[in-house]
Amino acid sequence: MRMIAFFSKNTEAMLASIGRHIALVLIAVGLGMAIAIPLGVLLTRHKRAAKPVLALAGTVQTIPGLVMLGFALIFMGIGTLPALAVLTIYSILPILRNTYTGITEVQPAYKDAAKGIGMTKSQVLFKVELPLALPAIVSGIRISAVYIVSWATLAGMIGAGGLGDWIWTGLATYNTDYILAGAIPSAILAFAFSAFIGFLQKLLTPRGLRRNT
Repeated sequence: MRMIAFFSKNTEAMLASIGRHIALVLIAVGLGMAIAIPLGVLLTRHKRAAKPVLALAGTVQTIPGLVMLGFALIFMGIGTLPALAVLTIYSILPILRNTYTGITEVQPAYKDAAKGIGMTKSQVLFKVELPLALPAIVSGIRISAVYIVSWATLAGMIGAGGLGDWIWTGLATYNTDYILAGAIPSAILAFAFSAFIGFLQKLLTPRGLRRNT
């Protein structure tokens, strides 16, 4: 009953925080896609560079979020920009890895057939490779979005807003109502993003591949 009363009393502020949190996730994942998908395509054309680039991205992914936020705070100050920079960096690896893997796993027979009917390299990429790799790419976006929903709670530490504000306020004041006010919507958002992108993944998967996904 106490939590219900707390939520009712703070509904407007909580909705604003949820909206801010969603905006952070969408912008960070959008920027991550803009970087990772073209880079993943490029790596399929320069496979010698793929291993070190993916290894570097994986290493960055293992750096704790608080450490990355600390560096961002030192070099970029407090606010939304450093938080988005860190969240974007963390969003890249799953999308990059799945883009690269999805394209490299396209069967050569499909590409050979496309070339055989006179398609150019760019046509093969956009009409054959990317459509067939799309389920893997969207899967990477799904993983990235769920990660960023949770990592975005750290953004509250450096003044970027979102649901992290409630969690960190609760931790500072030993108030479980505030902690749950941030944690519960964050968990729901993670599930919602996963379910929605999973639905899109099925919708965008070519019909011939749906039985296998």
